[in-house]
Amino acid sequence: MTQQGVGWTADRVLALAPDPASRKAGSELGVPGPWSETGRSGEGTVWGLCRGSGSTPYRTVVDIADASGPAYTCSCPSRTFPCKHALGLLLLWAGGEEALPRAEEPEWAGQWIAARRGRAEDGPAGGARGAAPGPADPEAARRRAVRRAERIAAGAAELEQRLADLLRGGLASAEQSGYALWEETAARMVDAQAQGLATRVRELGALPDTGPGRPVRLLEECALLHLLARGWLHREELPEGLAATVRSRIGLSAAADGPPVRDHWLVLAQYDTADSRLTTRRIWLYGTDSGRTAVLLSYGAAGRSPELALPVGLALDAEVSAYPGAGQVRVALREHFAPPGPTAARPPGTTTGRAVARYGEALRDDPWLDSVPVTLDRVIPVPDGEGWQLADADEDAALPLTTAARSRPGLWRLVALSGGAPVRVFGECGHQGFTPLAAWPEGPGETVPLC
Repeated sequence: MTQQGVGWTADRVLALAPDPASRKAGSELGVPGPWSETGRSGEGTVWGLCRGSGSTPYRTVVDIADASGPAYTCSCPSRTFPCKHALGLLLLWAGGEEALPRAEEPEWAGQWIAARRGRAEDGPAGGARGAAPGPADPEAARRRAVRRAERIAAGAAELEQRLADLLRGGLASAEQSGYALWEETAARMVDAQAQGLATRVRELGALPDTGPGRPVRLLEECALLHLLARGWLHREELPEGLAATVRSRIGLSAAADGPPVRDHWLVLAQYDTADSRLTTRRIWLYGTDSGRTAVLLSYGAAGRSPELALPVGLALDAEVSAYPGAGQVRVALREHFAPPGPTAARPPGTTTGRAVARYGEALRDDPWLDSVPVTLDRVIPVPDGEGWQLADADEDAALPLTTAARSRPGLWRLVALSGGAPVRVFGECGHQGFTPLAAWPEGPGETVPLC
């Protein structure tokens, strides 16, 4: 049973927030005023009615006993997950059990809890209780895979021709054609079922407006796109690891078939990126026993947050399996053995020079890699003209921060944490610089989220 005071603090609750706006709104609801009929069970669930702008209060339930972290439901129309009401209810509970007395679950809360735990008990074998689907036809699946590979090959060949025409006419013609050129090409790649190529083509459409040096950037990205198309067309000649990377970059999904690795996984960082089609959540993990750094990816439809959320700074006793591909750090979360809990473990750090070298080494396995996870030790954030950099405290070297990092509030939390003294910083190091995602002061101290 999970109880207030066992690892649950306001910081831990707010680390679950999908964005700063939800964090702020949830904080405002973490007081008794808007709540009524609140309660908690002895099995790790809390519930309550939250007053909103309408006449009917929102029904909010949180299952705290879930081994992978809290699970939520709320009758509000919010498209973020967890919503501000779930965060407020958890903050109320974390502040003291007197706000949520022990009580019998109301019917509306009990129905959701029973349905959720029923699904969990069914597990992978749950389908056996109903009508089991018939066995898949392996020959039909093989034929579908062959047809898709042929369509992708045709799309890659067409893309090669379009890139050749672009270079023959000069890069200036791309700016004159505007975004329509890239959108039409991307649509052709979607028709060819090469979603990875389509995504990279759309990204090319934004490059001509990125300021000084844009022709060089455009040429570099065209070269990488050419390399990916050629990689697909000659995939049979590649080493298996690189071929798996090409398949992944093209957009072919693959199962996480690596052997399960059980560890206490420290949650380093969690953040979302979104476009008009999809919201992607990245959760960075560090295995405190294996010393391995890995990332979980989860997705939500456009405008909706993914369901998976883990509290930054806590460790999860769980198994993960790796996806195929050379140098792959993405994993899938498998069995959970206990809820997230506190840990004093921290990832070991390195220098800025070694971080850059690590990125260069990773490019040999995946030339399309934007960045690698790195923990820097004993670095100091210092201004550099209009930007910022992380300077080694013990060496004459530094890493510039990315443009995106300089615009985030997390930069100022990092500067305040440092106060001019060395700190340890986890983040992503790539060709555009370093993006800090979490930090720790020298000596003992909790994880400070920076994203």
